[in-house]
Amino acid sequence: MGTSPIIIIGMHRSGTTMLSRQLEALGVFMGNKKDSNHEAFFFLRIDEWLMGQCGGSWDNPQAIRYLLENQEVRAQVSDYIRRYLMSTPRTISYLGWQRYLRHRSLFNLDMPWGWKSPLTTFTLPIWLDLVPHAKVIHIYRHGVDVANSLRQRNRDWTPSAFQKLYYRFPVLHAIRPKTGEFIRVRCDSLEGGLTLWEEYVAEARAHVQALGEQRALELKYETLLGEPEEALNKIIRFCGLPVSDEAIKRVGGLVRKERAYAYREKPDLRAFADRVPERLAGYGY
Repeated sequence: MGTSPIIIIGMHRSGTTMLSRQLEALGVFMGNKKDSNHEAFFFLRIDEWLMGQCGGSWDNPQAIRYLLENQEVRAQVSDYIRRYLMSTPRTISYLGWQRYLRHRSLFNLDMPWGWKSPLTTFTLPIWLDLVPHAKVIHIYRHGVDVANSLRQRNRDWTPSAFQKLYYRFPVLHAIRPKTGEFIRVRCDSLEGGLTLWEEYVAEARAHVQALGEQRALELKYETLLGEPEEALNKIIRFCGLPVSDEAIKRVGGLVRKERAYAYREKPDLRAFADRVPERLAGYGY
């Protein structure tokens, strides 16, 4: 039996990408093929498939409960992932050819490894069926900063060259009508983004509480920015990684401290925060 993974969970735009890059720089293998958000395609696609089983998505994650509560289907899904995905050439996407030829299965890895995926915040029970001794790190960020970042990402979308061509010639829509959304409507408002943040943080904290301090660690994004070396030392101890003080100092020095509490610089965001103090306080802000 190989080593157990380190799994990073948390709301989108909350520092999961930054933390994943830091762990990778400190010796944790986070995947061979990853997207721009540092999410390993292997785990991301499985998470999306799991959500699809019950009509859920990253911005409508509560639907996953229908799968988790159906013990028969949950067992079938877990068995499928174990037998046909995690122990087959399918893992080449995550491992790369060299590691695959050496280990053949994710259950045989003899190195620090893991993945980050906001969706795993909700699919985690399935993964714990498969890797019951995994260690989980939850990172969370101020809700208004998260809501604003989601809204901004929605509105900053830039069409690709193919998409521009698609809209230039209406006849193409007769051949292939548009299937995706224009924007994620829920996240186009601060209120929508904040409610989604509340769902993710509540779900992650339930996992942290259930797993206990030996198996789960909760970390504030703003603390990681303000006291990076202290926070990284805490993470390293939790994960049991052999990392030098020099490496921690080097990685800690790369953080952008000005990103903490960025909402305070914008009057409209401050005003929104002032309207929801109880909701923010309920999650430590």
